[in-house]
Amino acid sequence: MKKILLILSCIISAFAFAQKKPTLFLIGDSTMANKDNPDKNPEHGWGQVLPQFLTSGIEIQNHAVNGRSSKSFRTEGRWDKVEKQLKKGDFVVIQFGHNDQKVKDSTKFTNPHTQYRANLERYVKETRAKGATPVLMTSIVRRNFNENGVLIDTHTDYPLVVRLVADDLEVPFVDMQLLTEQMEISYGPEKSKLLHLHFKAGENPYYDKDKDDDTHLSRLGAETVAKLALKDLKNLKIGLEKYIK
Repeated sequence: MKKILLILSCIISAFAFAQKKPTLFLIGDSTMANKDNPDKNPEHGWGQVLPQFLTSGIEIQNHAVNGRSSKSFRTEGRWDKVEKQLKKGDFVVIQFGHNDQKVKDSTKFTNPHTQYRANLERYVKETRAKGATPVLMTSIVRRNFNENGVLIDTHTDYPLVVRLVADDLEVPFVDMQLLTEQMEISYGPEKSKLLHLHFKAGENPYYDKDKDDDTHLSRLGAETVAKLALKDLKNLKIGLEKYIK
């Protein structure tokens, strides 16, 4: 009987410990999202490769999805699934902007200074209401070099608004626009293609036609971006650093 009680006690203790394990939730778009067929698909989201850089002391739920904006992520009920799970000690990384720019799609577009800002503020406040820690991130840059080798911004005011919200609401902030801008420039106009998806027809079995994608990331690009994000997350000293290898 004592042995049975001891075993039950161990099981209950282990369950309680597991329940206390924090979760890192990721909400965002395709640049962060998990991709199908990761063993064959050259495209990777930077959130997809995070597990290899974190300890087993934290769970990771990547809810980022291709094509979603700060608006559509909520209207499709995707935020509800995250919010219902949130508990004290969890973390939520919030990174939108790419698809909020789509002026031809009313289900996704947001004015950066009104709707977009309001959406970010709401994500922050609802995360905090659950005792979790929000982290705001600007979008990663697109590989967009002009004929003079100068990297040209494509995100207009959206990153600025993220910075303003982070400052006004005192939210932990990682400037992925700056970090990935520095990354692209350090690689240069030609070598930076390796960070993205550039293939001639037949060069990669996954693509039967030429592929020239300067927005999404290769495995190298995803891992490089993930490392940049984690370095700054570690420096924030918000409790997440203890789980970063």
